[in-house]
Amino acid sequence: MATIYSTDKAQEYDKEIALPSNVSSPRETPPVYSKDQEKLGDTIGEAPFYTPAEEKRLVRKLDLYLLPPLTLLYLLSFLDRSNVANARIEGLVTDLSISPDQYLTGLTLYFIGYVLFEVPCNIVLKKTSPKAWLPTLTLVWGIVATLLGVTQNLAGFWAARFFLGVAESGLFPGIVFYFSMWYKRSEQHFRVALFFSAAALAGAFGGILAYGIGFMKGVGGLNGWRWIFILEGLFTIVIAATAYAFIPNYPQTAKFLTSQERTQVLHRLSKSSDAAAEEGFNWAGVGAALKDPKCWLYGFVFHTLSLPLYTLSLFLPTIILELGYTAAQAQLLTVPPYAVATFLTILGAIFSQRFKRRAPFIIGPSLLAVVGYIVLLTVPSATSPGGAYVGTILAAAGIYPACAIALSWPANNVSGQSKRATACAMQISIGNCGAIIGTQLYRSSWAPRFFVGHGVACAYLLGNICVVSLLWWVLKRENEQKDAILAERGENTADHTDAIREGEVGVRDVEAWRGDESVHWRFQT
Repeated sequence: MATIYSTDKAQEYDKEIALPSNVSSPRETPPVYSKDQEKLGDTIGEAPFYTPAEEKRLVRKLDLYLLPPLTLLYLLSFLDRSNVANARIEGLVTDLSISPDQYLTGLTLYFIGYVLFEVPCNIVLKKTSPKAWLPTLTLVWGIVATLLGVTQNLAGFWAARFFLGVAESGLFPGIVFYFSMWYKRSEQHFRVALFFSAAALAGAFGGILAYGIGFMKGVGGLNGWRWIFILEGLFTIVIAATAYAFIPNYPQTAKFLTSQERTQVLHRLSKSSDAAAEEGFNWAGVGAALKDPKCWLYGFVFHTLSLPLYTLSLFLPTIILELGYTAAQAQLLTVPPYAVATFLTILGAIFSQRFKRRAPFIIGPSLLAVVGYIVLLTVPSATSPGGAYVGTILAAAGIYPACAIALSWPANNVSGQSKRATACAMQISIGNCGAIIGTQLYRSSWAPRFFVGHGVACAYLLGNICVVSLLWWVLKRENEQKDAILAERGENTADHTDAIREGEVGVRDVEAWRGDESVHWRFQT
């Protein structure tokens, strides 16, 4: 599946990206800025000066203004999709008179809506703006999540779950793409990991909130599970209404940056990716993503993680309940697995950035999760519930860190804004097909050991290790082929070997840019 760069291909690249006669290496080529940059004061070949200390302060400022609000939105997203697991053990199935299998169908419908609308939602994001689109999605799913608390029958439950999936589908791939328009390639995965840690944090908070809200049973004549949906949904609506004010668009128009800072951000991006380029939406980019085997592999990397991720988040309270604990105890015992997962997700991202590697930090956590499922499969819950519970902690501790790195991979490696937006959405769509399968694996008739669910999740994680290893090999091989082409052309890349390895040879370093097909683009492995 790797692209083969022949001698003829090298000659073709020579013609298409020939360097000016007075430039000896790609890093010395005058950067070509977008019109937005020129309006901010940059001119062709003239870069703003800033010290490393100033750059660090700038990045910290971006983190301060971007990470907290976006992380909060994703925390609410994950909370509103997974709180159905907490509501189930508080009486949802009994009050609505639905069978266990009908409940599972409701979970499946959520992911069908999610998968169908992810790519269209990212296309809408590219055509509109983050400031308008992301808060609107949040507002819509907040309303739907609240309505789950007043539904009276099976049809209402199914409809609400489907439209909740539709509304939430655009948030995660949209924010991953959004980060790629603000941060250098080497900085993105750490921010995505911090952002994704909100999913684990939502699980921890969800258990605590469900435990407390469960005591509202009878207030207003409503059962406790209804208040879980109503209160958490209303909170989402309030945050969404304020999000229109605190979600900025892109660096070119960000009001929290000074004119000089906007110039610096755009200059940093121009040396790292295509984010500073003036590129409108184009269907050619969509087609390029669909025809690129690597984009499909990114999808299958998440597909093999999505099934264990969502089966754990949707069924963890039930799994713990079947170990012999009470409903209240099960709500609280969901907190430790998610707390450990949050810590290891952040730690894994730090080490991945330090060692400049992605694949090993997906494979390692997946192996840890495999151990967790082996514990769940082999330790008898009837005689050793504590030992089986340790398996849930190990599973969560592996799944969440692996997902955090995997979900940032296409945003790091795909060049061309429309292609990258499509690739990010493709990854989540293909990935969540695994979640659709997973929603049917924890049937009540298979309790308390859930051999089928645990076994399939374990097999999927082993498959993840295989897919990641294949993609690692493909990316490494294409990097080596591009190195060979540059060597054949006699270009000296020794002065910026580290930059090439980390993918920091920017798109404005050559006269004609071919996206991630360019011989100057290096994939992060």
